[in-house]
Amino acid sequence: MNNNVLDMANLIEGFVLTCQTEGKSPKTIEWYTGFLTRFRQFLESRGFPADVRQIDKNHLKAFIHYLQTEARVPRADAHPSGATVQGYVRTLKAYFSWLEREDYIPANPMAKIPIPKAASKVINTFTTEQIVQLAGVCHGLNGKGARDLCILLLMLDSGLRVSEVAGIELKDVNLAEGYIKITVAKGAKERIVPIGSLAQRSLWKYINCSRSKPMTETVTRLFLSENGLPLTKNGIQQMLRRAGRRAGITGVRCSPHTFRHTFAKHYLLNGGDIFSLQKILGHSSLASVRIYLNLFAVDIKKQHQRFSPVDNLAQTTSIHRLCR
Repeated sequence: MNNNVLDMANLIEGFVLTCQTEGKSPKTIEWYTGFLTRFRQFLESRGFPADVRQIDKNHLKAFIHYLQTEARVPRADAHPSGATVQGYVRTLKAYFSWLEREDYIPANPMAKIPIPKAASKVINTFTTEQIVQLAGVCHGLNGKGARDLCILLLMLDSGLRVSEVAGIELKDVNLAEGYIKITVAKGAKERIVPIGSLAQRSLWKYINCSRSKPMTETVTRLFLSENGLPLTKNGIQQMLRRAGRRAGITGVRCSPHTFRHTFAKHYLLNGGDIFSLQKILGHSSLASVRIYLNLFAVDIKKQHQRFSPVDNLAQTTSIHRLCR
């Protein structure tokens, strides 16, 4: 086999092509390409081999150690987060598994390298007061205020990703049954997401009273800009940031992901279970949803103080005397 075929840079192209034919999302392929390109650059900078047959577990471990101790995130002057390092390792595992399946390498050097643990962080979410403030500034806007309020309430009530909100088709909104069909979803997995009565009323008002006239008949998205074009993912992100500034929100990022976390938190605290939360959020495994149980540990502790079985039992029985 031609040695050039086994060069790291050449085989990244082959791996990306396979990912495309397997239906991986453009965002996933973008991550894979960026992570693998950085790994290739690391090999070159250290004088390590570019031939995939010569890359061993020591080269791979050296790269992981570099990410954890030396690498810096552009414009942030900080090391990559634990989750980002995990992303690199998962990408390398997928890449070298592919190399082995395609017989480019005799054995997979990533097979026995574990995914590093990442520290769990408590993520700040919006307080009730902040949610009211955000809704207030959206309601107070002229023209597009109904649209922005509708987006805000929908994200808080459903936990949708910003790309999913931007991708909603008007025909996929079923107000009579109280759900939205999400077709632009991560992993190309369609799902049905329920919405509450207030979000339904807000959507009805936007669709019937405030939605801009589509620029052409081919424009069928739910949320449109003032000129009748589909509102983009970036447009929604900017709108939320502006609303956060006008509302004076501090201590938490006014971003789409914060709305998603806030939804998950309140869903659990209001009695929702992680199984239905998994389906609503569109996660492929429960492991992704269980993270929320750690993220909101402080809030869950407060809930326990209110609903502690033993403490409540002590109020109606003499059991508390046993602990004196």
